[in-house]
Amino acid sequence: MSAVRKRWQVAAQDSQAAQHLARELVISPVVAQLLVNRGLRASLAAGEFLRSPMSGLHAPRLVPGVAEAAEKLLAAVKAGSRICIYGDYDVDGTTGTAILLRLLTILGAKAQFHVPNRITEGYGLNRETLAQLAADGVEWIVSVDCGISAVREVAEATALGMKLIITDHHEFAPTLPQAEVLVHPRLPGSTYPATANLCGAGVAFKLAWATAQLASGSDKVAPEFREFLLDSLALAALGTVADVMPLSDENRVFVKHGLERSNKRPLPGIKALCEAAGLKPEHPLKAEDIGYKIGPRLNAAGRLECARLVVDLLTTSNPVKAREIAEYLEDLNSRRQTVERKITAEAKDMVQSQGQSEAPGLVVASTEWHQGVVGIVASRLVDHFGKPSLVIAKREGDELGSGSGRSVAGLPLHEALAACAEHLVTFGGHAAAAGFKVRPEKIDDLRTAFVDYVRTHFSGSPPTPVLAIEAEVPLLAMTFGLLDDLDKLEPYGTGNPRPRFLAAGLKIEGTPRRIGQGERHLSFSIMQDGMKVRAVAFGFADRLDELMAEGGECSLVFVPKINEWNGRRTVEMEVIDFQAGAVPKFD
Repeated sequence: MSAVRKRWQVAAQDSQAAQHLARELVISPVVAQLLVNRGLRASLAAGEFLRSPMSGLHAPRLVPGVAEAAEKLLAAVKAGSRICIYGDYDVDGTTGTAILLRLLTILGAKAQFHVPNRITEGYGLNRETLAQLAADGVEWIVSVDCGISAVREVAEATALGMKLIITDHHEFAPTLPQAEVLVHPRLPGSTYPATANLCGAGVAFKLAWATAQLASGSDKVAPEFREFLLDSLALAALGTVADVMPLSDENRVFVKHGLERSNKRPLPGIKALCEAAGLKPEHPLKAEDIGYKIGPRLNAAGRLECARLVVDLLTTSNPVKAREIAEYLEDLNSRRQTVERKITAEAKDMVQSQGQSEAPGLVVASTEWHQGVVGIVASRLVDHFGKPSLVIAKREGDELGSGSGRSVAGLPLHEALAACAEHLVTFGGHAAAAGFKVRPEKIDDLRTAFVDYVRTHFSGSPPTPVLAIEAEVPLLAMTFGLLDDLDKLEPYGTGNPRPRFLAAGLKIEGTPRRIGQGERHLSFSIMQDGMKVRAVAFGFADRLDELMAEGGECSLVFVPKINEWNGRRTVEMEVIDFQAGAVPKFD
């Protein structure tokens, strides 16, 4: 079963613009060219991007609803009202919940939190849970990363005597819930910068910041709130990266300064997570560490069990408790990986066996799948087939199947699901990812409608995915100096990807070795003009014959990395893609 092949595209090199930028900012030509590739040609904008100062954060009162929500929240605290932070179970939900819970603790509030169980309660505000909270004496609900579409649930909670502050960043319907306050960057009439792209934790941070200012009686917060907000930046950074938000505008500021805080003075929970994940304290935590190591471990609890543990981890001041929870999350993540690999293999086989491989969009379902990992599996299908994918877990005995989708560039997934709404019970999300509920007997109709929508949207099938390449470089350029230059553009992530380079005319020395668990990866040495470099290709073992098809001659798209082993540091290549043959093809 072959994966979709990406079209290689090397960025146009504008050496004149790069040289000008290099002189203006006193930076290397490599960094200057990378900035030009990202559309940052003006020295002012490029310099701001590199520095990403804390002043780049927009004032919290600019977010619609924040000022009023801060006033009501602080008044509820002073009145001694019982307040529940009701957060989503993903990383930006749990980190946002932790931010507001830590704030309420500082304020001395009667505070508690709730994170729904994905399996038994589902996404967002749950009517039965809200009724129980009301019965327990909760007077105020503050949602995090959910609720903007919960019109019925908010109405019922209000009828039970509770008051709600909804904070969210997801797409909303024409009818908005009648809560006390709605806090959302894109509410009708909003003047908040559209480029900000706040995640749920980012919105929670803005509410916390505004409340801290109000409690301090000044835009400049009191010392105890300053330390709290710096710790909250670290939590917002986790949520921003894990929710795959663009690392531009203030999101870049969140992540840059949040990482600095975690590296200098980490919260006990973050420190314990890093230790459990094998991240060494002598190496600064980077955004990709959040994306590939920290985020999946935080998400594992919500996927397989309940994410309450994550909030406990991120709010505890006890290092022993933090270590115990982090080690448990490590075990959960290992279990999640096993379940995910099994379901992904089954989903790929299902696409082939059901004849969907030629369809422009994919919809697969099974009674054997765990609904906690269907979103990850959908991402794997998109990566493999290059098509928007919906994956549904329909457990025996359940009235509804739980689905999750991931999209490709150019297809807003929430719009696609809106076009299929007649076949769905509920749905929500944004352009890249969405969740939904569907009756099992409607899955075939959903598949037909979804495929038709994708076909019409693209006038056929989705375009071949493009693999963006910064530049072609010789192996002789693979130096520690190059890596130092590349670090200047950190943090990397969505909208600012780690630079990928092309090396052509290479020759593999010897035979590549299969390595890693299940021997799914390849390790080999390549030569060019007398220079030898080690290359590692994760997940490429099934393409070994293709790699060696031209006698070991090949071209590689790669990311340069530093490998440390037994006290020795070397620069090596992490392979992103390859073509057999010395001369690459650009379709």
